[in-house]
Amino acid sequence: MSRLHLSSALALALATYPLAAKASDDNAAAARKADTSFSVGDIVVTARGMAGNTANVLTSVDRMGGNVAQNADVDNVYELIGQMPGIQVTDFNQGTSSGKFSMRGFNGEGTINAVKLLIDGVPSNSNDGNMPYIDMVFPLNIATIEVVRGTSDPRYGLHAIAGSTDIRTRTGGTYAEARIAAGSYDTYEGQLVAGLESGRTTQNYQIAYRESAGYRDHSDSNRLSLSGKWGLALGEDVKLGALARYYEADTDEPGYLTYADSRANPRMTNAYNASDRDTRDMQQYALSAEVAFSDRLDWQASAWFNRLRDDRYVKYSASASQQRRLAEEDHYGLSSALHWHGELGAATLMLEAGGDVQWQDNRSLRWLAVERVPTSQTRDQQFDLTVGGVYVQAIVEPTDWLRITPAYRIDWVGGSFDNLLAGTSAPINDYGSIDQPKLSVALLPAAGLTLYGNWGKTFQIGLGSGAYLIAPRVVDLAPSINEGWELGAKYALGDLLEARLAYWEQSATGEIARKLNDPLGDFENVGATDRRGVDVQGNVRLLPSLSLWGALAWQEAIISVAPPENPEYAGNTISHTPEWLWSGGVDWRPAEPLTLSLSGRGQSSYHLTSANAEGTWGDLTVFDASASYRLNETVELGLTLRNIGDAYSEYVWWDGAQTLHSPANGRNVTVSLRLRG
Repeated sequence: MSRLHLSSALALALATYPLAAKASDDNAAAARKADTSFSVGDIVVTARGMAGNTANVLTSVDRMGGNVAQNADVDNVYELIGQMPGIQVTDFNQGTSSGKFSMRGFNGEGTINAVKLLIDGVPSNSNDGNMPYIDMVFPLNIATIEVVRGTSDPRYGLHAIAGSTDIRTRTGGTYAEARIAAGSYDTYEGQLVAGLESGRTTQNYQIAYRESAGYRDHSDSNRLSLSGKWGLALGEDVKLGALARYYEADTDEPGYLTYADSRANPRMTNAYNASDRDTRDMQQYALSAEVAFSDRLDWQASAWFNRLRDDRYVKYSASASQQRRLAEEDHYGLSSALHWHGELGAATLMLEAGGDVQWQDNRSLRWLAVERVPTSQTRDQQFDLTVGGVYVQAIVEPTDWLRITPAYRIDWVGGSFDNLLAGTSAPINDYGSIDQPKLSVALLPAAGLTLYGNWGKTFQIGLGSGAYLIAPRVVDLAPSINEGWELGAKYALGDLLEARLAYWEQSATGEIARKLNDPLGDFENVGATDRRGVDVQGNVRLLPSLSLWGALAWQEAIISVAPPENPEYAGNTISHTPEWLWSGGVDWRPAEPLTLSLSGRGQSSYHLTSANAEGTWGDLTVFDASASYRLNETVELGLTLRNIGDAYSEYVWWDGAQTLHSPANGRNVTVSLRLRG
């Protein structure tokens, strides 16, 4: 891992696409007043717009800079996000179904996906809220990663139950860089990025390829990613942008082990998993426009299209049948925001209105199979989904020590469902208008100190077939409303010290969970839930060349009102939610060309089901070390040793009869060469 340090960077988001509309000095000053963000690495702020800016959101925001991300040695980018405070990583380690990240007491199981993922501002969740598109981004092309937590951000609706994450790739500049890496498990990776900025145009490109035999037997993988971004400035006030991405992967799946096999030989695979594999193809395209009508008024809009094709053969246990799972999804959408700021007497005032709509065309098919030969079809579902929302937001600063941010968002849902195997159809649940009021307040009692609080509502609808009124159910399913609040304090003392403390709570009515292995894609009622937690994070720069950083999160996620069919679950812990998450490290630069880092991360154990009857599993304590040496301005050498102590860790789930285990990587080493042009 590259040198980490926590800068006092301001709460500024990168522009949605290659160029952004200009903002006035008055607005920049207003953004500097209330800083609730926490940054890992150097955050480089390029030209930025006002509309849709995270600087207007007063909640816990975390950012990782490109200098940290670009030298990272990780199998997948979600692991990189897992280095950020309070983030839980769920590592399935099953081919393209490798894992995901989650936060705020929501797990990464895939039954409830509570994080809105965006890549360069483009919504990037699949229909069920999972995050396959994150694999399209490789570390060398990352400019910053931004995590927004809580329920008070009005910009996003669908999937933004606990917050959002936006991965911003490089924009503008003239450069050519390559990074070549080789490591344990016959892993080889090559990344090439280039930028060309000339006059009014910008071009940015990525080519990346990774292949690995994997830690476990029968886990070979090959991944290819291509992307391009283009920008055009029509004078100072009109900026146009476009992006295109293509990704393909071909992977084997090692399957899940019994408890006995996972302890006796964690690197093994089962004979019955020998034909399990997955091929995945994804595409992403977007167009954007940003217009500055004046120093006080600007507008941005974008249009986007995502395509997912995933063909997976998987067998979960010796007694189960192999399944072929085919997903075909086309999603496209529009978003826009209009921003104005000025004065109202002695007060500073900002007004913003925006909205988005997305249309989904989804197909989900399944078969029983033997050695990748389908024998009988168990699912053929075609379902359309439309989700649209609008929001208004204001920021009022009556004095230089007080900032008040009220907001309101309303979403609507439409669509239809066809069971082509049974020849039946169903309408969408009548969710009505989903109202989400929000309010944030920040106080600035002293230099470097921000006290903040926020409250708001977000929503969850059913996933897959769970969003539709399918017989024999005759009553529309209401949306699950999440209501949350947070109190926090952020303090920064120049570059010497940065710290943040936050307490949060979030409750949900009628939480809905997908049944992952159900042939029909059905859902279950988890019940009403309560979540709460404390996040503590800080950095101390002891010397210009030495810094310490760390984060500790305590969280509790319980079923407050159990579903009628399982009243005994009341008070139980929600599955796969550890109580403790921690990370920390030390970064030392003993000489200018040399950087040394030691870091650790961990979590406590979790329950496997709502019954809390299968024991607790999944605790984790892992330490990593890295060194980089810059020979000159062009050449940098790197060495990373992950899981120094070769500690055993795993993902565990319950199949109804036994625990099934997927061991994580053991000790592994990577050497790298980075070339800068």
